[in-house]
Amino acid sequence: MSRREHQHLLELIVNSSAKQQGDFTKTAELVCQLLRDYFKASFVSVWSLRHKNNDGLLVDERLISEHALVASDVDQTLVYTSHLKQMTIDPQYINELRCHRYILSTDNAHINLVDTFSDYYQHHNIVTSIDIAIRINGHIEGVLSVESCQQTQWGKLDIQLAIQCADQLALALSTRYTYDSNEQIHLLRNATEQSEHVVMLVNIDSRIIEYVNSAHQKMTGLLRNNVEHHSVSNLDIFRNAPKLLDHIIEKLRASEVVEGELKLIRTDGSEYWLKYHIKPFVTEQGKHYALVSSYDNSAAFLHKVALERLAWHCALTGLHNRSHFTPILDRAADGILILIDLLGFKRFNDTHGHEDGDALLIEIARRLKHFATSANAIDVARIGSDEFAVLLPPVTSEIEVEAIISRLYMNLAAPSMISRAKIQPNPAIAVVDIKSVVGLFTPLSCADITLQYAKKKNDNNYQFFNEALLETFTTKAEIERDLQHAIRGREFELYYQPLMDLQHHQYIGAEALIRWNHPKKGVLYPGTFIEIAEQTGMINQIGEWVLEAACKQLNLWQHKNVNITMHVNVSARQFFSGNLYELVWLLITRYRIKPNTLILEITETELMGDIRYAINLCHELAELGVGLAIDDFGTGYSSMKYLKQFPISKLKIDRSFIMDISSSRESREIVSAIIAMAKALNISLTAEGVETTEQEAFLTLSGCHQAQGFLYSPAIRVNDFGLFINNHQSATTVNMQPESFIA
Repeated sequence: MSRREHQHLLELIVNSSAKQQGDFTKTAELVCQLLRDYFKASFVSVWSLRHKNNDGLLVDERLISEHALVASDVDQTLVYTSHLKQMTIDPQYINELRCHRYILSTDNAHINLVDTFSDYYQHHNIVTSIDIAIRINGHIEGVLSVESCQQTQWGKLDIQLAIQCADQLALALSTRYTYDSNEQIHLLRNATEQSEHVVMLVNIDSRIIEYVNSAHQKMTGLLRNNVEHHSVSNLDIFRNAPKLLDHIIEKLRASEVVEGELKLIRTDGSEYWLKYHIKPFVTEQGKHYALVSSYDNSAAFLHKVALERLAWHCALTGLHNRSHFTPILDRAADGILILIDLLGFKRFNDTHGHEDGDALLIEIARRLKHFATSANAIDVARIGSDEFAVLLPPVTSEIEVEAIISRLYMNLAAPSMISRAKIQPNPAIAVVDIKSVVGLFTPLSCADITLQYAKKKNDNNYQFFNEALLETFTTKAEIERDLQHAIRGREFELYYQPLMDLQHHQYIGAEALIRWNHPKKGVLYPGTFIEIAEQTGMINQIGEWVLEAACKQLNLWQHKNVNITMHVNVSARQFFSGNLYELVWLLITRYRIKPNTLILEITETELMGDIRYAINLCHELAELGVGLAIDDFGTGYSSMKYLKQFPISKLKIDRSFIMDISSSRESREIVSAIIAMAKALNISLTAEGVETTEQEAFLTLSGCHQAQGFLYSPAIRVNDFGLFINNHQSATTVNMQPESFIA
């Protein structure tokens, strides 16, 4: 065939739509058909030498020919064959193709290489063949094989034509690869454009942004044209922090991943929180790039802020809470701690309603915020229901501290309009110089003690922690420590004070009063340690011991046929502990207490702590045959509306009214009113603190049922109590034999 015919054949391949579109299979079919006709060959086939390894990656140089992609047989019919599946190829065969481009079976230098396919040749009666490498950038992608069952002479022009055809196949394959690669790039670009996260490609060496997706403009408001192909230093994140850019570039050059979160401002002035992740990589040409992924994290950040606010702030007042304030106070080695409490707030809350109570707390918090700002406070917090705390920086002058606290007190005590009513807050303030107590006691504990003294003042209820209070606090701390040993060491003892029946002049009851036989301080009265036990929670253990000891003694008296009632004081903490009913039921069952002989005493103020719970519990106790006496009646703020709902068996008139009976007309009228009320409600009445015969005479004449006090006897030990009763002159005292009362 002439060169012109060669050129025509090549043009058919070059100009074919399959070749131009990169359709390698159809191009291979065309080449096989044309070369078969030209060479009158028995077989023309194209082998693919590319396949994936175990990792799924394409490997360039393979010693296995997977299959003949396409072949042409002598009957001029194109067929897809599989006769070359997994044929092992000699590595020298590949090297020869790489170096010399083709292998000719009739060439003596190639005979050994052709022997690799001897089985295949024998099976198909192939006599001569030529294999031409299909190469792309030096990599062998496949083989064009022309095979004949007859002896054929291959001239230089024929070999050149076959090589040119192989080149056209390589170009078709390259075009296919390029199309595939462009398609992949197009897909990746579309994917990044669809992403809601910002994707940015930065050249680390030039610091130029070579690509950024459309999400960046949506997030920042910056036009894409003003970002892409511009310096990365123009971004908001680096514009005001050039050192940050140098720091990030340094880390990226060290192959470190950079992550962070920053607060930025959009072009419209709105703020947002950017969370970013930057990962470096190196291209095949050795260029250093960084893939930046970022997104607007404002929603998550604001949610986190909201959660932190809930965790560290009071929802009602907006002030910090105790959890936030306490760690700050614990770290303080200096400064002024101010503790504020609203006197009578619980009563205000109950009488005016929780809505007005909340309004008052909000107003106090507002005033404290203003004070904290003017005084440069370190922190201000609501640390309890009606307790607030302020931490001030150190103040060197005592006069200045006095002036600050006086100003604060006057500000908090100023009247306020709550629900169109003029309300006068009644604050109590404790002040502690932290430096004076640091290393000895916790400032908040000192403030609690100081606050108790501030509450007891008649005017200007603020108190500074001083040496006298420090000594008192030290004493109370020792008592608290010793109380723990007292509970375990059985250092408590019950004393009993007799109750006199004024109408029959008989002793009809005993009030159990606790005493502490302190190993160093001697006998201690309840006033020394009960308040501390209340504050520390030890009152429940002490109260349980008192109740059981009283029931045990009552059992002994009843076993000796002593007709007497036992009065036992119950603290508010024990009353509302949730297990008082179970404890009383257990004790009256264990000690077989007769009905209506055990009477529990609780103050009216404590009883009003939880009206509904208290009413239910009192009815349950009454069903067990246990009486209820309201202690210190007249000093609290119980409502008659609720009082009549309790199954009350006795009222005890507070001693403060009894002591003034002889000299105060108002006291006599109050006592007479209480007695009249008790008669109307058919409730037994006991007067406390009776010390003179004049007081006894007034009470007897007024119709009071019982009395107790020093006129008869102080609280005494159980044996002395028995002797006292036995020595009483009345032959009808409790209707018993004198000797039978001694325990």
